[in-house]
Amino acid sequence: MTNKQTIAAIVPAAGVGSRMQHNAPKQYIQLAGKTILEHTLAKLSQLPQLSSIVVALSDSDPYFDELPLLDKRIVRASGGKERADSVLNSLLFLAPNPPTWVLVHDAARPLVNISDIERLIDECIRADEGGILASKVKDTIKRGHEYSEQTVPRDDLWQALTPQFFKYEELKSALQNALASGVTITDEASAIEWAGKPVKLVTGRSDNIKITTPEDLDLAGFLLHKQQNESAL
Repeated sequence: MTNKQTIAAIVPAAGVGSRMQHNAPKQYIQLAGKTILEHTLAKLSQLPQLSSIVVALSDSDPYFDELPLLDKRIVRASGGKERADSVLNSLLFLAPNPPTWVLVHDAARPLVNISDIERLIDECIRADEGGILASKVKDTIKRGHEYSEQTVPRDDLWQALTPQFFKYEELKSALQNALASGVTITDEASAIEWAGKPVKLVTGRSDNIKITTPEDLDLAGFLLHKQQNESAL
């Protein structure tokens, strides 16, 4: 990466996480003595190449400002109704001094491996195109509603993970145009795909799970404890 290439991170965290059956948004649930969001931001703070870490939050969020965050690069921006709105708001927040690239990461993925993020950044910058962390689908996939109607070949199926890493201007343009056209955007890659741009698949660890349900929290606690023990060796 040359000195002219700058990177900012965006963490969309304006959702309520209703599937967690908890009275606070899921990113503020305690995991091993800290909130999920604190663990996630601590991971991103290990990346010295980030110029800023923008957390997109609901304007009525009362929790974030109480967190003991030491990294001065972490700033708060207004989130939106959907994930795509939060990411676009964050991109516009960065507009006065835009970075070359943006790294978008889920607030509820505290287990991401730093070496995976660094490989994603390196491979995308080397190829001069955006990409995402992803893992090959391992399970047999069925299509259907109440009954299985088809077994889907999985040879070319990937599970999309985060971070997702794209050029600032390309992502901003893709999100603005897709949202204006009423396109359903599930992640940043889907906006880039809709815009006809390439999305590089970079293999990441499958234990980079997104905490969505109560059972995910139990698994995340086990995996986090394992990570902490390994890093202490």
